[in-house]
Amino acid sequence: MSGSEQDGFTPTGTIASQADRRRVVFATVVGTTVEWYDFFIYATAVGLVFGQLFFAPLGANSALIAFATVGVSFLFRPLGAFLAGHFGDKLGRKTVLMWTLILMGTATALIGLLPTYEAIGIAAPILLVLLRIIQGISAGGEWGGAVLMAVEHAPRTKRGIFGASPQIGVPLGLLLASGVMALMTAIAPGDQFVAWGWRIPFLLSVVLILVGYYVRRRVEESPVFAELAERKEKAKMPIVQLFRKHLLLVIIAALVFAGNNAVGYMTTGGYIQGYATNPEGPIGLERGPVLWAVTGSAVTWLLTTLLAGWVSDRIGRRNTYIIGWILQLVGVFTLFPLVNTGQIWLLFAGLAILTIGLGFTYGPQAALYTELFPASIRFSGVSISYAIGAIAGGAFAPTIATAIVDATGSTQAVTWYLAGMTLIGLIATLLLRDRSGIPLGPDSEEEQSVSPIYGMSEA
Repeated sequence: MSGSEQDGFTPTGTIASQADRRRVVFATVVGTTVEWYDFFIYATAVGLVFGQLFFAPLGANSALIAFATVGVSFLFRPLGAFLAGHFGDKLGRKTVLMWTLILMGTATALIGLLPTYEAIGIAAPILLVLLRIIQGISAGGEWGGAVLMAVEHAPRTKRGIFGASPQIGVPLGLLLASGVMALMTAIAPGDQFVAWGWRIPFLLSVVLILVGYYVRRRVEESPVFAELAERKEKAKMPIVQLFRKHLLLVIIAALVFAGNNAVGYMTTGGYIQGYATNPEGPIGLERGPVLWAVTGSAVTWLLTTLLAGWVSDRIGRRNTYIIGWILQLVGVFTLFPLVNTGQIWLLFAGLAILTIGLGFTYGPQAALYTELFPASIRFSGVSISYAIGAIAGGAFAPTIATAIVDATGSTQAVTWYLAGMTLIGLIATLLLRDRSGIPLGPDSEEEQSVSPIYGMSEA
């Protein structure tokens, strides 16, 4: 049996130890948590202070433009995905993961040192956007490598729960980002937070990057890539092959993620934080309690993400997703009625209910994506599908929500927008066959190349 078929064997045929697997899981969780902490700390700061500090001359439009910078980074995720996909399929998953970690951390720390508009004028928002673009390039390459390291090391029957390990890096990153920001609102309240308190979470990224780098260095390369390298079967132009043979699959896979990402970016994109704390808005809550509510909802998101990965190993990725879309739709329709009460506990309840569906439409994604694409172009397929889905889903979701509320004076249309994105994700899921347990190694490229799209026999 080939090691890359993931029944617990390495490419040389020896049984992978539990210690090796634990190290892989730990490394993917730590690495993705650090990456997403860096990414989300920006979105949280946008909702709280960046409009005031970097875009103040725009007046009433400052918040809208600030949220747009969250989306700008998504436009560069495909570039990161293209680069990471190419080099990940050529040089290995581990090498790419090390560089994305360093790139993200450097950009984040520099944001913490950036002068404001008052200090250096128009150069301030320009530099801010450039650093956000670097974050976007890094995020575009990070996810694909992390999930492949996790899933390609996993036993065949446990890919869902192994794949959920990098997935929980998102709620963990949100928990960490919101928690640190909430702590800083207590340490540096009011004007002190605006003056310097917001910078500390960005500067802490330096410490987190060192930890993440150390952990990832100790992990072995993915067994599937190791076997491809040993056989010299790596694709020469993986991205060209991907689009020539699997373009429709990339689009459908991207729409699956878009349905989750648009809804998730109500909190990870900083929208709820900004909406609930806006002193001129309908709620006007304090920053600290709202950030703690978001932090608490990140815990429920984490738990349901893990649960969904485990469930998908038992009932399949497709069935788990269908359950998730139904739960997510319930969360979408309860979110704003609870948030708009202005009661912090009901705001938390709305976010917690929403994260149940988000967990079930995110936990199985790593295993689902890994099982969709052939081994030789898998990094490219996974990364690019994810990046396109991020643009179609979360890139401008906070900006769209802000514009809708500004135009209508109500959140009702935002609810319908999020419900529509959820239904798009459901339809895309229904177009795909379940491939849970399909062999992942290079011996099975012919089987992997058969299209998982209903109505198509070949990719």
